[in-house]
Formats: sequence, C-alpha cells, structure tokens
Amino acid sequence: MAHRYNFKEQEPKWQRYWDEHNTYASTRDESKPKYYVLEMLPYPSGKIHMGHVRNYTIGDVVARYFKAKGFNVLHPMGWDSFGLPAENAAIERGAHPADWTKQNIADMKEQLKTVGFSYDWSREIATHAPDYYRHEQKMLLEFYKKGLLYRKESMVNWDPVENTVLANEQVIDGKGWRTGATVEKRKISQWFLNITRYADDLLQEVKKLDKWPEKVRLMQENWIGKSHGAETSFKLSNAEEVPIYTTRPDTLFGISFIGLSPNHPIAEKLAETDEGLRAFIKECQQKGTSVVDLETGEKKGYRLNLTATHPLLEGIEVPVFVANFVLMEYGTGAIFACPAHDERDFEFAQKYNLPITQVVKGDKDWDGQEAYTEDGHMINSGFLNGLNTAEAKEVMMQKLEETHTGKRTTQFKLRDWGVSRQRYWGCPVPMVHCEACGVVPVPEDQLPVMLPQDVTFDKAGNPLDRHPTWKHTTCPSCGGEAVRDTDTLDTFFESSWYFLRYCSPNSEQAFDIDDIN
Repeated sequence: MAHRYNFKEQEPKWQRYWDEHNTYASTRDESKPKYYVLEMLPYPSGKIHMGHVRNYTIGDVVARYFKAKGFNVLHPMGWDSFGLPAENAAIERGAHPADWTKQNIADMKEQLKTVGFSYDWSREIATHAPDYYRHEQKMLLEFYKKGLLYRKESMVNWDPVENTVLANEQVIDGKGWRTGATVEKRKISQWFLNITRYADDLLQEVKKLDKWPEKVRLMQENWIGKSHGAETSFKLSNAEEVPIYTTRPDTLFGISFIGLSPNHPIAEKLAETDEGLRAFIKECQQKGTSVVDLETGEKKGYRLNLTATHPLLEGIEVPVFVANFVLMEYGTGAIFACPAHDERDFEFAQKYNLPITQVVKGDKDWDGQEAYTEDGHMINSGFLNGLNTAEAKEVMMQKLEETHTGKRTTQFKLRDWGVSRQRYWGCPVPMVHCEACGVVPVPEDQLPVMLPQDVTFDKAGNPLDRHPTWKHTTCPSCGGEAVRDTDTLDTFFESSWYFLRYCSPNSEQAFDIDDIN
C-alpha cells in the first residue's frame, strides 16, 4: 500500500506540466504522418457524466497511442453550445442563456481537464460564439446564391411546449424528445437546404464506405431511399385529378381504394366545409409520423363523398379516403391501395370492410389472413396475367406511357433539410424581409447578425419576434423599412461543420483548405 499511486499528487502535477509546456498542442508538421482523433463535441449542460468519460477515454487512448508512435496528432475539443436546453434553463432559473452556457462551459472544461484528457485546448471552439456562427451565416448566403437555401410553407412537427419545430427524428412515439408533449402538425414558412439535389451523389458515396459496418451503411442507403416506379393519375368524381406515385405498378388491377394524406390539398379544401373531416385531420396532426408510428399505429380513415376512376380500366371506380398513414412528404401525398399485397393497405381494408383482390400468386396458396408481399406471377390482372412481378412492372409502365396515362419516375425518401427553428438561442438567419423587395440577404460586410442580449422569456414563443428594436432594420437593397428574419438555425447546422473549424480555428475564413488537407 505504501507504493500505491497517489492520484491527488500526481495528476495535478502532470496536468500543470502539460499546460505549461503545451504538450498536446498540434501544429502543421508535414514531416510526420498525420492522425485526427475526433470525438463529438458535448452540449454544455453543466456536468460531465459517465457517458462523456467513456467516449472521451476511448478517443484519448487512440490519440495517446498514435502520438507515442510519432504521429502528428490533432485531438481538439469544443462546445455544441446553442440549443433549447439553455433557453429552457434560462426560463426556469431566470438566467440568460449566454450566462448559463458560459458558466457551464467553464465547469465542464475544468472537469475534463481533471480527468486528464490530451486535448489541444488552443483549438477550443464554442458554437454560440459570434466568431463561429458568423461563418455559417456566410455559408447560408453562399447557399442562397446557389439556390441551395430556399423558403417555403410546409407541414412541420410542432412541439407546443418548446414552441418550435422538431425534426422527424426528434419525435418519439408522437411526442417531443425532450418535453414529452404530444407533437402537432402545423403549416409554417421554413428555410430549407436543398440536400435532395445531391441524393444520387450521396447514395453513390455511401456505397464506397467499405470500412463502415454493413448494417450502418444499409441504414444510410434506406434513409436516402431511392426507388423506381410509375406516376399515374386518377380522375375524381368532382372532376379533379389525383397524381399518384407507386413502386408497385404491377398491382394496379388489385386496387381497392385511394388514400389521401391528411395534409393533401384536396383534403384541406374539403375540410373547409366538412366538420367531421376537419376533426379527423386535427386528430391525425397530433400523431407521430415516423416509420415506426405509421407501421405500428392504428390505421384510420375518413371516407370522402368521392370516387376515383381507374386510369386503364373503364367503369372501375373506387372509394376515396383520407388516411392517417399516408405521408404528404413522400411521393405525391396520395396512394392507390392494393390490400392483398401491402400490409398497411391490408389492415386498413379489413378495418373498413373493403375488397381485397389477389393479383400476385406465389408458390403456395394464399390464405388471405395477411398481405402477401413477396414476388410471384400475376393473376386477375388482364394483360399482365402469367408474367412474373418484374416483367409485370415493366409491361405496366410501358402501357401507362403508351396510353399517356402515366410515366416512369424515380423518387427518394430523403427530404430537404428544414433548418429553421422558432427560438432565441441559435444562429440568426441573415435575411431581412422588405415589403418592396421581398427576402433580401444581409450583406457579407454586416455579418455577423448577432443575437440581442436584452431579451425576455416571460411569454411563450420566440423572444426575437417580440423584441422592440432588434428585428427592425433597413432593407440592404432599397433602404426602406424592413424586418429581420426571426428564425434561428437548427443546432445540427453547427455540429455539421465544427470538425473543419478545429483545423484552423483562428482563420478569417470558416476553414483553411490547406490546413484541412
């Protein structure tokens, strides 16, 4: 026991030595092999926990190992310091988010240093610092010039407690991931990044990630979700047309009903004069929209006083429902349902006593107790009879094109990234709104657009909306009166590029490409 390691003596001694001698500071040194050890930057909640210790110990072992082998190691650390928890803490404690965040960073930095991690603290960043977020404001201006940033009205997940938009991934079982409040669907104007422009590029790059676990790589491919199918239109009995995208054109002969999303324009229009439909849509908007929610939740519908005519079969009309499992964000916001060969359609058809017609036959007889979703050959399908599933898809798409009733098309599950949030503690969107000029970008030489410090949290909603002076400004284009955009960025924007900033944390540019290389 006399020779037991004395933590209280040895650890502070060597930590002081490391600080005084900049032992873990990294500089560009092209004479050595390079190695970048990156751990996710933490949210400054005030205290580190065992999850931090576990993850950061793993990184620290790797960093020390490669440094001992003679590598030029970059091992930085910083703070993902914007976000709702700071704002909520300010509301609860009567503090300012900036003060709460600053104190938490100081406390957590001291804790991390006490553990003895080998970080290069000279590269420390905090995403709430104006010197950090001015660069992402410039990025937004560049994206806007390139048509990659745009604004549109869209349905969003709305947390009624946090009074802000949530991403689909932040809705768990229909409730906000932090508050547990039932999430509602609302239509508001949002800023989006046009990431779908790169869907094919992303898909090709994912295939090259040979060192990734196959399970994770497949998850990414499914997330992007490229599918080939056909788009066709069904004429409604009120003379309107409903375009529908399907990956199963081979099953068009098995149609049982048409399903519209609760947010489909036709549904919204009819709801203006239909109180029952209005109530049904409201109920749907209070449910989750994740894949799990849609697959496991009870399938419900509201039957409209409409029928739809089959695009190829004269005299065939089917009922039209607004259905809670149809997403406006995928395809056209409408489906044709073939219950015999789709699980959700099957469950819905059983519930509402709708026809279930088998059009694909496998090796064994179908018992009709659940949807048959495997490949097979076509039956009850007119000119498709006898073809296998792949052949039937091709022949049906040819038929739709020949008769000018449809066309081949490709869809992605991937959606553009909604980056707007309606709260204070985030990076301000550098745009102004002018009655004469519309949306006008803030000139680059006026960046950063900084958050006002004198805000109050005594009312629900975004403090920037009700600030007496901050949002009032002049239009950079015409010089007239204008108002600043009061949205702030989703904090995932900050954590999507921080690893580049570590490479050149003091650069006047967001990052120096030579340093990165």
